[in-house]
Amino acid sequence: MSEYEVPQGDGQPVEVYLDLLRIRMDTEDYRLLLRVVEPVLKAIDEERLSTLDFALDSGGDELPQQIRDEAALVIATAVTGRLDNELVEIDVDDTGPVRIVTDATTASDPDRLGEIADYIRERHRQTEELRGIAEVSGLPTDF
Repeated sequence: MSEYEVPQGDGQPVEVYLDLLRIRMDTEDYRLLLRVVEPVLKAIDEERLSTLDFALDSGGDELPQQIRDEAALVIATAVTGRLDNELVEIDVDDTGPVRIVTDATTASDPDRLGEIADYIRERHRQTEELRGIAEVSGLPTDF
C-alpha cells in the first residue's frame, strides 16, 4: 500500500500528524487508518470533497473506535491545517453520546460545548420531523 503523499506547503500539518501516528500506532492499525483517510485526503487535495460520500460510523465494516477517532482527527487536521484538534464526546439526551472534533479552546469551554449539544439536539429534532413527513408521504426515510 502506498502512503498518501501530502502536498508541500498546506499539507504539512497532516504529514506531521501522520508521522506521529506511524510512530505511536501498531503497523496494521496504521495501514488501516491510511486506507480509511487516503480517499478523503485526496479529495481535499483535489478540492472535490463535496462529491465524496464518506462516513466513519457506517454499519458495513466496523472500524475499531481508535481508528475512527484518529481518522476524524487526521481529516480535521487536513481541513483546518491545525494540530490542536481534539475529539470530545458530548452527551445529547435524545441521541446519546455524540463524538465531535473541535479545536482545543472549544473542547475546554463547557458553555460552548453546551451550545454545540443544543445545536445537535435541534438538528436531530428537525431530522426526525422530516423523517416523519417523508414516511407519511411514502418517500424514503434513510437520509
